Amino acid sequence: MTVAELLRQRAAEQGDQIAYLFIREDGTETKVSYRELDQKARQVAAFLQAQDAVGERALLLYPPGIEYITAFFACLYAGVIAVPAYPPRANGNLGRLQAVVQDADAKLALTTSAILASVKSRFREHPELQNLNWLVPAAELDGMENAYRHQQIAGDDLAFLQYTSGSTSLPKGVMLSHRNLLHNLELIENSFGTSPQDRCVIWLPPYHDMGLIGGILQPLFTGYPVTLMAPVDFIQKPFKRLETISRTQASVSGGPNFAYELCLQKITPEQRDALDLSTWEVAFTGAEPIRAETIERFADYFAPCGFRKEAFYPCYGLAEGTLFVSGGQKSEAPVVRSFDRELLKENRAVSDGDQQLVSSGQLRAGGQQVLIVDAQERTCCQDGQVGEIWVSGSSVAKGYWRRPEQTEETFAARLQSGEGPYLRTGDLGFVLDGELYVTGRQKDMVIIRGRNYYPQDVEFAVQSSHPAVKNSNGAAFSVEVGGEERLVVVQEIERAYRKADLEAVVRAVRQQVAAEHELQTHAIVLLKPVSIPKTSSGKVQRHLCRERYLQGTLDAVYLSRLGEADSAEQDVAATRSSDQPASLDRNELLALSKEEARAALIGYLTAQAEKALRLAGGTIDPSLPLSTLGMDSIAAVELQHMVEAEFGVALALSDLLDDLTVSALAASVLAKLTDGTSVEAELNERANSDAVMLSEGQRALWYLQRYAPESAAYNIARAVRLSGRHDADALRHAFEKLVERHPLLRSQIAEQDGEPVFLVQPSERVPFLIL
Repeated sequence: MTVAELLRQRAAEQGDQIAYLFIREDGTETKVSYRELDQKARQVAAFLQAQDAVGERALLLYPPGIEYITAFFACLYAGVIAVPAYPPRANGNLGRLQAVVQDADAKLALTTSAILASVKSRFREHPELQNLNWLVPAAELDGMENAYRHQQIAGDDLAFLQYTSGSTSLPKGVMLSHRNLLHNLELIENSFGTSPQDRCVIWLPPYHDMGLIGGILQPLFTGYPVTLMAPVDFIQKPFKRLETISRTQASVSGGPNFAYELCLQKITPEQRDALDLSTWEVAFTGAEPIRAETIERFADYFAPCGFRKEAFYPCYGLAEGTLFVSGGQKSEAPVVRSFDRELLKENRAVSDGDQQLVSSGQLRAGGQQVLIVDAQERTCCQDGQVGEIWVSGSSVAKGYWRRPEQTEETFAARLQSGEGPYLRTGDLGFVLDGELYVTGRQKDMVIIRGRNYYPQDVEFAVQSSHPAVKNSNGAAFSVEVGGEERLVVVQEIERAYRKADLEAVVRAVRQQVAAEHELQTHAIVLLKPVSIPKTSSGKVQRHLCRERYLQGTLDAVYLSRLGEADSAEQDVAATRSSDQPASLDRNELLALSKEEARAALIGYLTAQAEKALRLAGGTIDPSLPLSTLGMDSIAAVELQHMVEAEFGVALALSDLLDDLTVSALAASVLAKLTDGTSVEAELNERANSDAVMLSEGQRALWYLQRYAPESAAYNIARAVRLSGRHDADALRHAFEKLVERHPLLRSQIAEQDGEPVFLVQPSERVPFLIL
């Protein structure tokens, strides 16, 4: 059995059942049944076979949605090795994408017209991307499913390469076979206790293991429908996800710890009371440290709408193990115990301390074996002794793509007795009373908001940011601040720059890390030359750097820490307690003089930016780029949504992630308000310039109308009878002003060079016939 055969089986047995339903930001939906997905996958697979792509690696660059799922299964059908990747944002750093393409030795890329146009514009900067065979599967594939040639695929054949590290310098592709996937999917089904009667809601990125395997493939394996939404939609409006769970009566949904915290921060009591979460049976949580406090607060806050603490399902896994390794007991409350913090550092788990740990569940059978190992002695640890987590079984991946030495080191570990091979997870933990507790990382991985970052990649970004820190004596690690992991950088400064403008150095570091990794750097410590802790062989000791940072004993010449408040909640409270109003009325703003309006807007936007960046009030200098404070994608989305909701003007996310200052942001917003520029007005402005690329939803409607012209769903006519006396000229004038003000009323979708584009026609007199 392969994953491709699994879809074919669902299409044969449950063909008319909806497999995936994707909700867009505007609330519109796209759905596909098992039979339709099988047909679409065969169409694109035939297209790939015609390109002689069998056996090649294909980069998948799609926004979340049905088109991405279709392309993924098409690769499985065609015997092409899929390489899912995050679509690059406009003007974003393409370093990671380049590294993935080079490491995978990808020969082709499947994508959309809009993404291809964006990437093409940067081929001059990144010529190696131009060497890929860029393919946009056309809509004219009807009937091509008949040209599909069935591929003989074995269980041990590769299904796809999973790049999950966030690495830019040394990305590693985990090789996952069909056998790995099916074994792990069965483990998840047995652990979650799912059945075809379940329903699922998933917002997780479909490009990494939890979103793709847990959110897309697992529902297929068991045969229940899943409702999907884009991660950015959840981040903007966490209520939307819970409302979807409530509306669809879903039983399965989850994510990293931060996702639950986001719901606590953003969902008001009034919104909560409109929900029904009583059907939510499996609220899985993993991918980053699971916090007992979050579980308690979430369960208490959402109890009035039916959520039960017993629904929480803590679990542990990693990409090298396909996804799932261990999990709790369904319908039982998570196991939380307190341990002595200091003794844990000595690798001993002793109860009755001040550090609460949440169990990641029992070590299940199902062909998996999990050991806690003393990595130095390569012997098994006793219960309650901290060691490295080792795993063996059919879910363990085949290794790293074309990296035999790293594969041998990570996937072929053996005990002193010779027993093995085992996967070395690099995670530390212990087993007590049959429960697995994860305590940290042995290999220095930085895990923030569920994503993994290699510290050496962050360090490379730091050391390339400014001549003052252009040396290899630095360390990146994470610390807990206000209940979440935050990034800290420790870096030696060049001797010639000790008396330089160190604040400028810090700004450059934050900006570079944000640009390359979309990470906010909580603290930067610049050290005296030749003072960073090292081993006898000259290697930087990251763990010791972290320990000394927490103790405050580093030999620092400069320390910059964002938001001196002790927690994210206090940071927000400090921002709200400032003199800035909770909201700013657009009409009142326009009634002020230009200078008064600008000052008011700068003050208000500064407070909102501090809130989005989780900074204490008074932290942001409006004249400095927000990127110097580490404006990451989540903060940018929050700020973008606030501006659009509060003032009704459109902002480009790429602007916020680049070098925009609060002052420049205020000037842009004020100019749009003064000119009456709205989202519709911006379309109007573009009418006389370049055509606008369609959204994926608009493209789908255009194709449907084009190939089913008999449909009248997109041109709706209504007759209205008016009685009494009328002023025909006034009515005509009203219509003309309406069309002039709203360019969407004079827009059309036209075809240019074989591609649909959005055009807004100039304002003209409205045809008005009086009989």
